[in-house]
Amino acid sequence: MAKDKIAYVCSNCGQESPKWIGKCPSCGQWNTFKEIRLSNDTGSMAAKSAATHVRASLGNKNKPLSLRDISSKDEPRIDMHDEELNRVLGGGLVPGSIVLLGGEPGIGKSTLTLQTILHMPERHILYVSGEESAHQLKMRAERIKPASDDPDNSLLILCETSLEAIFEHIKEVKPELVVIDSIQTISTEDVESSPGSVTQVRECASALLRFAKSSGIPVILIGHINKEGTLAGPKILEHIVDTVIQFEGDQHYMYRILRSMKNRFGSTSELGIYEMQQTGLRQVSNPSELLLTQDHEGLSGIAISSAIEGVRPFLVETQALVSTAAYGTPQRSATGFDQRRLNMLLAVLEKRVGFKLIQKDVFINIAGGLRVTDLAMDLSVIAAVLSSNVDTPIESGWCMAGEVGLSGEVRPVNRIEQRIAEAEKLGFQHMIIPKYNLSGLNRGKFKIELHPVRKVEEALRALFG
Repeated sequence: MAKDKIAYVCSNCGQESPKWIGKCPSCGQWNTFKEIRLSNDTGSMAAKSAATHVRASLGNKNKPLSLRDISSKDEPRIDMHDEELNRVLGGGLVPGSIVLLGGEPGIGKSTLTLQTILHMPERHILYVSGEESAHQLKMRAERIKPASDDPDNSLLILCETSLEAIFEHIKEVKPELVVIDSIQTISTEDVESSPGSVTQVRECASALLRFAKSSGIPVILIGHINKEGTLAGPKILEHIVDTVIQFEGDQHYMYRILRSMKNRFGSTSELGIYEMQQTGLRQVSNPSELLLTQDHEGLSGIAISSAIEGVRPFLVETQALVSTAAYGTPQRSATGFDQRRLNMLLAVLEKRVGFKLIQKDVFINIAGGLRVTDLAMDLSVIAAVLSSNVDTPIESGWCMAGEVGLSGEVRPVNRIEQRIAEAEKLGFQHMIIPKYNLSGLNRGKFKIELHPVRKVEEALRALFG
């Protein structure tokens, strides 16, 4: 009997090499090659029997089709009975798609998935758990939805980690949706390495992809996050799946953010917001009211910005603290905001407006644990920093939206009408907007008073006099 072969695989991109290499020639990352053991007759692609199980369970073969014979109509999406999840997926779950849901341990990935499928009694669903027992899942289901009795047996629970056994059960029960919790615990017999290794994750995901595309049955994979904040396993896992959804949030906050990182069937800029409660996750349909502090009158360093993530506008509270540097070297810290952009805005504030902040610590925080990438936040960050620096609060009823350039100009932002309408709906009386956004804007249909500005100095003069 021949000896098994040793190969090395990059955990970041999946590049294979017969020997260990310090720097990956494909992705350029250092110290990412991991040793794997290959059987002498399988080679680098070892999941042959997994593919055989997929083909055997389907019993059909794909045939080449002419382009004119392929229908261009969108298939009806599967309603997940969750407005936030449907929005992030692009309108629902596409039949035959494979979705990867990632997040830190304990953030609520399994709770979100189980809560969603419990509200889909019309679908025949198979939930495969490789981490929890059936008793643990039953206890969680009763906590989420006490009246979760399922007379039609539409939800089936399977505690299994073998890929071949999972395909046998799929062939037997014929589900309409398959959930794998989690992909790092599933293994195939043809790979000698342990579950969660680079080869196991890659081969199991590839077999599940072939199954989803050939049968038209969607598959939801739950994945773990490593200490760097990226999905555990090889980077090729994200290339295999159709949609990558990140479940974010601090365990000390009650808010959870569902963000689409990759979506072949929709936009990647959509955002879903949930509130963690004892009975599960509650959808937040109007995040502005939850993200704003109820009473901050008389407090300096707080500014309200009208931001947009995806298609939904919401008002965000920006908090700033400016204090004298106690250790000689000033600190620059940002939570929920890009720190490099904060350094740029502080340089603009010092060079163009004339406020000296070189010997002061500056801390920025986006309230509610939210991470915002909208450039319209620039104006509120500068206003909050200046408010804290001079210890003068911004009057209540003011909000703003505008991008700040390096010369101190306030640049126009997109979808200004939605931002104004959201601020007016929540009772704000004054809003600072870029002057260039006035062209084509019907000011008569808004009751809120608009203050157009061209430069940062004009915005600060309108706020502080």
